[in-house]
Amino acid sequence: MSGRSIIIRNYSDDDFDRYVTLKVESGQLGPASRFASARSLRDDLGHPKFKPQTDLWVADLNGVLVGCLSINREPEIGRALIAGCVHPLHRRRGIATKLLTAGLKSIRASGIPSAQVSVLESNTGAKSFLNQMGFPYIRYFDEMRLAINTIRLLDIREDDITSRRLKPGEANLLTRIQNRCFAGTWGFNPNTEGEIAFRLSMQSRSPQDVVLTYEKTHLIGYCWTTINSEDNESRAEKKGQIHMLGVDPDYRQQEIGKAILRNGLKALKARGVNVVELTADSENTAARALYESAGFEVYAKMEWYEKAVN
Repeated sequence: MSGRSIIIRNYSDDDFDRYVTLKVESGQLGPASRFASARSLRDDLGHPKFKPQTDLWVADLNGVLVGCLSINREPEIGRALIAGCVHPLHRRRGIATKLLTAGLKSIRASGIPSAQVSVLESNTGAKSFLNQMGFPYIRYFDEMRLAINTIRLLDIREDDITSRRLKPGEANLLTRIQNRCFAGTWGFNPNTEGEIAFRLSMQSRSPQDVVLTYEKTHLIGYCWTTINSEDNESRAEKKGQIHMLGVDPDYRQQEIGKAILRNGLKALKARGVNVVELTADSENTAARALYESAGFEVYAKMEWYEKAVN
């Protein structure tokens, strides 16, 4: 087909509007795991460790973007996270293969030893493609949901337990407790204060979303809640998320997790949320038991695939 060749190239600032169109239309026309808007995508591109001009590839068909692939590099834990899409009207043309090949070449050149991808269990096309490209399945995470009026958290420890909201300028406090709570867990890359400050400044987010839990004066855990107001408006929902929940390792197995979860759920309910969602590692039995005790139920699974590139 003359004049219809696809070019795989790096993203440039001039691509932004076309990039938004690609992501929004791909979500509307096919199964999407994440809401996309100009504001949310601008936040993604602005992450302090992400460089769009080197970490984002696009498939350009005569000035129209028909596919993309992004790489979030985590050299500290030896992996790169890959995400991407091909516009539903342009699939089965080898675009995904070309994008992934370009991405893997870049990861290999950077010395990072492995690439990982997560896809919905129900996305059979993506799973088949990953298998063909040499990505074996390694584990899964559960997507869980709770109707907030069915909370079953009872008999929660109350002695000397207090909570408060994170304040502006306390990104360092959240960074320390988060890195302490998740140190050594699968897939966790320690955060910097700059990264945490950036995430707190993203659209629809603020320090007030984070509920800190104390025993007397000692910070023992936190619950980071989020509400995507744009997504809720587009779907006419009142949905919130438990973005992260951490318990200080010295205070585990003391039902502190129930108090932290309850504090987060109360904060979401106070903002009018009636459905809460979260993601839980299937191999983290303690976290799964905590969420199930509150009434959370699995509604989907995210499968993870990995390929050695060096």
